[in-house]
Amino acid sequence: MDREAVEKLQRAGLKVEQPELLRVAIQRDENKRVVTVRGEVPVMGNEGLVLVPLKPISQLWTGSAVPPDLSRTPPPQYQPFFLLLESTAANYCAAQGRPETDDEFERLFRQLRRRPDGTDAHPLFSYLQGATRLYMSLRDVSQAEFEGVVNRLSQSAKWHSTHTGSTNYHREVLQGVFGA
Repeated sequence: MDREAVEKLQRAGLKVEQPELLRVAIQRDENKRVVTVRGEVPVMGNEGLVLVPLKPISQLWTGSAVPPDLSRTPPPQYQPFFLLLESTAANYCAAQGRPETDDEFERLFRQLRRRPDGTDAHPLFSYLQGATRLYMSLRDVSQAEFEGVVNRLSQSAKWHSTHTGSTNYHREVLQGVFGA
């Protein structure tokens, strides 16, 4: 948790009590291309948009809590984390006007787990990092919990993959839940 980030979001009028209702806004450059998110994350809620400097993921790990088995439906206390990450993925696909493949989702989530503070050429990676940084700035999350959630998302994308180029994860999960 990051008290400074919480205070900045609250001063901007955003409700931090329900992180799953916040969004990492997809940003574009003057040529309408999606730009990557770096130090400052564009956070949007019903109250507006604010750029918030957020710490790297590895600096936000708190405690040593071990997550429960996440192979089935996540327990209620983990659902906001899943919702924020998946809504970010859905918003990205909507902004691009096309879904990412199951294989690409799996790769990006796996990359996020293995290199949480790393970089990737795919802009969606930076938005997934931004959503993770946002959630972990608002709630205490251990490294094991972070890895468990992101691993579960990677596995979900893998389970939905039926062939090269399939977009079942987007259609069945993201579109089904978020209408993206």
